[in-house]
Amino acid sequence: MLKQVGIDQHLDQQIPPDLSFRDESGKTVRLGDYFGKKPAILNLVYYQCPMLCGEVLSGMTSALGMVNFNIGKEFDVITVSIDPREGPDLAIAKNTFVQRYRRPGAENGWHFLTGDQKNITALASAAGFGYEYDEASGQFAHATAIMVSDAGRKNFALPLRG
Repeated sequence: MLKQVGIDQHLDQQIPPDLSFRDESGKTVRLGDYFGKKPAILNLVYYQCPMLCGEVLSGMTSALGMVNFNIGKEFDVITVSIDPREGPDLAIAKNTFVQRYRRPGAENGWHFLTGDQKNITALASAAGFGYEYDEASGQFAHATAIMVSDAGRKNFALPLRG
């Protein structure tokens, strides 16, 4: 099962802009609406993850707090759930991380998205994010990474090492 789990860097490849997701308010959005205007950080998690995803989000929040640039002003963050069973009610967890970040305007630049399996699979494949669902544990086996996209929608993966 774990042979599908990992990060493959897809340097200079575009994230498909027409993929459809729902934001934390339940509104349907196109992924392309978040790319192309300014650099963006993309990370794939699942909101009910019992271990790694919360740590990644917390660590990223702390690290971004040390950067002089501001979420929502100089760059955006797009956090997408890999679990198609999760919906906007769980994506609202955004408030916790935006509050920890403690900078005005971040709520307009940090987007927590959910979607259906087709769009999640297409995004994960384009981003080089390999994961598998383990029926026995009811959890996803996955690696951790953030992907950074320049304003021209080219992306590269930066694996986080723990």
